[in-house]
Amino acid sequence: MIVEIDPIAFYIPLPYFGWWPIYWYGISWLIAILSINYMAKLYAPNVGVVNKKLIDDFIFYGVLGAIIGGRVGYMFFYGLDNLIRDPMAIFKIWEGGLSFHGGLLGVLLSFLIVSKNRKISFFSLSDHMAIYLPLGLGSVRIGNFLGGELLGRPTEVPWGIIYSNDPLGLVRHPSQLYQAFFEGILMFFILFLVAKKNPPKMFLSGLFLLLYGSFRTITENFRTPDVHIGFDLFNALTRGQLLSFPMIIFGIVLIYLSLKKNNETVS
Repeated sequence: MIVEIDPIAFYIPLPYFGWWPIYWYGISWLIAILSINYMAKLYAPNVGVVNKKLIDDFIFYGVLGAIIGGRVGYMFFYGLDNLIRDPMAIFKIWEGGLSFHGGLLGVLLSFLIVSKNRKISFFSLSDHMAIYLPLGLGSVRIGNFLGGELLGRPTEVPWGIIYSNDPLGLVRHPSQLYQAFFEGILMFFILFLVAKKNPPKMFLSGLFLLLYGSFRTITENFRTPDVHIGFDLFNALTRGQLLSFPMIIFGIVLIYLSLKKNNETVS
């Protein structure tokens, strides 16, 4: 099956600029922001530590942290040579390049800023938002698919597809859709269901890290490594997998500390 999707969804007229392209990737980011904001507010109380007003305020810092952190992270994790040659390349966002792991660091910084300013617990905010962040992750992965980005590895599975923008014209895994399912849909439902059990503080934050790191490590096996990097460790692991291992470790540590602290409190 050949997938022919124009990465440009439509054009809008702008004075002095003509017809301005609107990309599916940009739309996926907008849907990500709106869905996270809507769901996080829907299940937040009107009053309390993490309330609807706090989430409205946080979204601004969260989006800013995700974009800036994503860009800085991409340049350091995936484009350091280019950054050394041209330091101004970090500002050339129109050339593409956002890293989830860098974006996550930016979001964590936004958690810290908001929690400090509002004098609330860091993990009270991060535990609540961790439930809904996968909705945004899944949306952006679909944007990758519609934009013909981050192509999958060659395959012979019957559901393999040929991307119209693939110069090699190979049948590939639709790895973006795999990631949209695992990092988006499945992660959301697991976290949502666990949240219903009212787990102790830090648990959901740790579970988010553990799940994402694990799912990303698995799905990277179906995704073509970045052309300018290839494989890293043992000529088998990708950069995305190496960056996900610390997430798994930190996730396990947070879950352990959460359960230990809860047991001590109960005792």
